[in-house]
Amino acid sequence: MKFKHVPVLLEETIESLNINKNGIYVDCTIGGGGHSYEIAKRLSEDGKLIGIDQDTCALKAASERLRQFNNITYVHDNFYNIDEILNRLDIEKIDGIMMDLGVSSYQLDEGDRGFSYMKDAPLDMRMNRDNKFSAYDVINTYSEKRLFDVIKDYGEEKFARRITQRIIEKREKESIKTTGELVEIIKKSIPKKFQTKGHPAKKTFQAIRIEVNKELDILNKAISDSVKFLNKGGRLSIITFHSLEDRKVKVKFKELENPCTCPPDFPICVCGKKPLIKIITKKPIEPSNDEKESNSRSKSAKLRVAQRI
Repeated sequence: MKFKHVPVLLEETIESLNINKNGIYVDCTIGGGGHSYEIAKRLSEDGKLIGIDQDTCALKAASERLRQFNNITYVHDNFYNIDEILNRLDIEKIDGIMMDLGVSSYQLDEGDRGFSYMKDAPLDMRMNRDNKFSAYDVINTYSEKRLFDVIKDYGEEKFARRITQRIIEKREKESIKTTGELVEIIKKSIPKKFQTKGHPAKKTFQAIRIEVNKELDILNKAISDSVKFLNKGGRLSIITFHSLEDRKVKVKFKELENPCTCPPDFPICVCGKKPLIKIITKKPIEPSNDEKESNSRSKSAKLRVAQRI
């Protein structure tokens, strides 16, 4: 299956990076190479782009799409390890970095990946297929409390308790092996009158995917490490797709912009913690109405940008 991923907020993200043609840039989630293509186009032969992805299919697709450029380095890894990656490449400073935190269209559409609640597939949801831990393990091995917490906290699912109880009841008889089985359990757990807005399994699938890939756990460290490598004036641009991610990015940006821990009534700062960034987007940038209409998966996207000081 051809790797397909329509880059969201493409023009806005590229503009936000303030690209220096001789600079070094990092795309932490290169995907199909949509954003990276536009970055590479703006770089001279002296510029450099590092493309990271934990999905080998994405790296292969990106390298094919970007084969005309000879100043791109591809890295199979999780951007949680951004500091190790850049140290390994002997890169001390970079001029810009972007993170597109959304699951790709390819991952959603490819049948056997198990990301979509619209297709029956094995319970998988691994972005990095080298990892052994999958959605099957979450659904079939987590305790009732732990499973409930995942669905409630990461899915913000109102009926998390009922869904969890039905999962437990089902797996006591036999293992739950496919997304289709899970969807049926979710549908039976949510009253019909509450199944009118969107697919009833959307929130639970989001929660399980986040847990499998530890998507929220990696953000704080990845943002801090990224800022550490930025040159003065360098930009960090992050696209999120749900409120949990956006909240994490917003809070972390504020912490880095105002790290002072002194009581508000202190006349001067004595903690010694200095601001590392300036937040460029006081409010997140959202897709235009035209983009939302042409690409439904962009509707929840938000772009936040910070600059190293």
